Amino acid sequence: MGTVTPIVQRAPLLDLDPTTLHGILKLRVDVFVVEQNCPYPEIDGRDVEPTTIHFWCADPDGAPVATARLLTDDLPDGRKVFHIGRVCVRHELRGTGLTQALMGEIVAEIGDAESVLDAQAHLEAMYARWGYVVDGPRFVENAIPHVPMRRPAQHSRSQASRAHNA
Repeated sequence: MGTVTPIVQRAPLLDLDPTTLHGILKLRVDVFVVEQNCPYPEIDGRDVEPTTIHFWCADPDGAPVATARLLTDDLPDGRKVFHIGRVCVRHELRGTGLTQALMGEIVAEIGDAESVLDAQAHLEAMYARWGYVVDGPRFVENAIPHVPMRRPAQHSRSQASRAHNA
């Protein structure tokens, strides 16, 4: 395995070639189901939603070695919120900057909009680097402690600041 340059690619499902899609799904199953010993339905139907965007970095042979997906959730009040999920990196490549590259691209894609994620609790500080704050009680999912996190809409914060200073 050669060095992986953290070049992030992105595409909705319909634009993914079958080999890349297979690689993304295999990586997610390898990490979340096999490595973390969490038998659950990893392929959950959200990947095929037209608004879902898949992000990945590949090795020199083109195989995905880091991936994440960006969902759009409709809230009961009619608002939309972006939801980051399925962030994972192949075991031997963790700590090489791939997650930072993925998250940088995803946060740039989101822009000033509100977004949420459910972080594994030990990764809370990592996600805080991109402005995510704890937004609810910790919970256990598949025997792994998690914490809900939110990055508020940037324009809301600046509007609130202007309103406070007026």
